Amino acid sequence: MRQKLLEILLEHEDGFVSGQKISELLGCSRTAIWKHIEELRKSGYELEAVPRKGYRIVSRPNSISPQEIKVGLHTNTIGKEITFQESVTSTQELAHRLAQENAVEGHVVISDEQTKGKGRLGRVWHSPMGTSVYMSLILRPQIPPQQAPQLTLLAAVAVVQGIEKATGLQCEIKWPNDILLKGKKIVGILTEMQSEPDCVHSVIIGIGINVNHKREQFPSDIRDIATSLCIEKNEEINRAALIRSIFEELESLYVKYLEHGFDIIKPLWESYAVSLGKQIKATTVKGVLIGYAKGITNDGVLLLEDAQGTIHPIYSADIELS
Repeated sequence: MRQKLLEILLEHEDGFVSGQKISELLGCSRTAIWKHIEELRKSGYELEAVPRKGYRIVSRPNSISPQEIKVGLHTNTIGKEITFQESVTSTQELAHRLAQENAVEGHVVISDEQTKGKGRLGRVWHSPMGTSVYMSLILRPQIPPQQAPQLTLLAAVAVVQGIEKATGLQCEIKWPNDILLKGKKIVGILTEMQSEPDCVHSVIIGIGINVNHKREQFPSDIRDIATSLCIEKNEEINRAALIRSIFEELESLYVKYLEHGFDIIKPLWESYAVSLGKQIKATTVKGVLIGYAKGITNDGVLLLEDAQGTIHPIYSADIELS
């Protein structure tokens, strides 16, 4: 009911909408409407009420509540169900539990703060309250387990496109799961799978985005290598609008991927890749390789050509431009 009320108020954002009209549209009493209005105020919405005119929204919070995200969201699956908690240990952990409890495909876990945010290779993801987007998406694709890494690359493309759509900022992708803006890290993506040897039960895609950090909010040891959309845009970013853009791009690409396969995603990913054609240093568990990044395989494996012309498949590594 509160979601529908918010949608009505936003449809009439340039003026007032009467309590009687809201009552007719929602099929509830004026008293019930007033109670929901008060709840919206508690959530940070500034609402004006004028006798014989009705209600209007004066300002909206920069929140990532489900009601704020869903207003104006144009997807069929992704984001239709949202679990929101102000603070969690990790959205990935909660999403794994929900997936095991049969959460539907497209269910998203979102939080304002992670106390033990998970990064790749067990690293901690820095997570201050109220500045970022931390979310984990549950997908249930009918694909072989070995193809699941393709979804990390798909998600990276969707995030880059969603950021550009929402802010106008153009990012680049650093294999396998980092997104850079002006050479600094702005997004991390972590993909985990629940599966059997021949069957994927779920794929959990975790996405952490530095949105409204100020430079001084980053720990001193990463200030020179990390940035935020706010820093680069020089203005506060509406996080809910950003999330909507990413959800819409993700769903569009995911539908195409399920229908046409990775061939439709690969050239998009390569068009945003920061390292292709450049010399890189790949630090793997077996040692260090230096050479030129030639592209990726259909399984998302990075191909590195060394000085002798030998092509090395890189399955997991830390990549630096050398």
